[in-house]
Amino acid sequence: MTFEKLNLPEPVLRGVLDAGFTSCTPIQAKSLPIALAGMDVAGQAQTGTGKTAAFLISLFTRLLRQERKENDNNPRALILAPTRELVVQIEQDAQLLGKYCGFTIQAIYGGVDYMKQREALADGTDIVIGTPGRLIDYLKQKVYHLKNIESLVIDEADRMFDMGFIADLRFILKRLPPFDQRQNMMFSATLNQRVMELAYEFMNAPEKVEVSPDQMTAERVTQLLYHVSRKEKFPLLLGLLRREGMARTMIFVNTKREVEYLHDRLNANDFPCKMISGDVDQKKRLRILEQFKEGSLPILIATDVASRGLHVEGVSHVINYDLPQDCEDYVHRIGRTARAGAEGKAISLADEDGAFYLEAIEEYIKDKVPVEWAEDDLFVKNYTRTKQKPRVKVEARPQGRHHVPSHTKPHALTGGVITDEKKTARRRPRKKPAGGGTTNPVKPSPET
Repeated sequence: MTFEKLNLPEPVLRGVLDAGFTSCTPIQAKSLPIALAGMDVAGQAQTGTGKTAAFLISLFTRLLRQERKENDNNPRALILAPTRELVVQIEQDAQLLGKYCGFTIQAIYGGVDYMKQREALADGTDIVIGTPGRLIDYLKQKVYHLKNIESLVIDEADRMFDMGFIADLRFILKRLPPFDQRQNMMFSATLNQRVMELAYEFMNAPEKVEVSPDQMTAERVTQLLYHVSRKEKFPLLLGLLRREGMARTMIFVNTKREVEYLHDRLNANDFPCKMISGDVDQKKRLRILEQFKEGSLPILIATDVASRGLHVEGVSHVINYDLPQDCEDYVHRIGRTARAGAEGKAISLADEDGAFYLEAIEEYIKDKVPVEWAEDDLFVKNYTRTKQKPRVKVEARPQGRHHVPSHTKPHALTGGVITDEKKTARRRPRKKPAGGGTTNPVKPSPET
């Protein structure tokens, strides 16, 4: 199916053709006719198959066909995503596909200029794309309201559950117009039972659309797995990097500490790379991603913060230095390559711990990952060694958005708050005994 057959508004079609799209992907061909007819859609498809374009095209078409209410600069459409990187990616795609539509589009997420985003919302925007946390922050300050939302999109809803955003998501959804007065779309690589329960609660009888549910991974990804001991993982990684000639490679690791260690070792062995993890400043993360996209950075090391939502053309290889503990993350990781019809290679290294995750991964993807045994000459024996940074002890901090600090705990009986200052005020000073003696006089010994 071509986009010209969908009877799209002229500004939307121009943006689609300018972006280089001519024919619909399978998920677009199934979901667009339903969404363009005004019905709600819950779509499941593999990562990298065009879900973002599907909901953006539907959203732009709906907004163009309905006039904005006069004297109201509050958002008309809301797109919710679980991670900052995914918000940035959706916003870039929206600017590209909707450049002839005349809409103002604003991304809202943490880690960047707080007041700048606040002022942009207050000035007015048509489409808001954001993560739940900061959106709620501005909402509680009454910077904007959601009473005029005509179109809602929830992207990667399963990830919202995994990252603990479901309470925030419900907080936002309850402040929207009734579900039958707006169009609702939900797209994700996985739509499990709990996600569909959310869909049935907040959507208007959504039409469920699935594409290739029997094959979870992208068709053009060549998968390969090496069984290797923990000590031999890095020598094997060096050998693979030298043999494969990886022009643009993403390496996934499970922990931030291991990301830092691997980053230092690769740079010490003449493999320029940079890293992305939850500890890296948001502006720096965006700068690193831009370098990786433009090709000046050949290797990117990341935790699962980068496993979803990143569309980087020409990623030749994905390496699972650690096999993911969550089987769904395996699909998302290797989906960073072989996007939009291209080919790619996904190589996994299974050590003593990672081997335990392999069975769940293969059961989830409904296929066996091909195993190859590394020859001795593939292991690099002479390489520069670096020391791992000592583990820094950080005081444990309680989880939760509404944690009450220890110095302001509720009183057991009254429920009121007693601060440290009040405790100090209530403390009675000890009385000094007459004659200037001490409060704890020393007992004389029997000898005296």
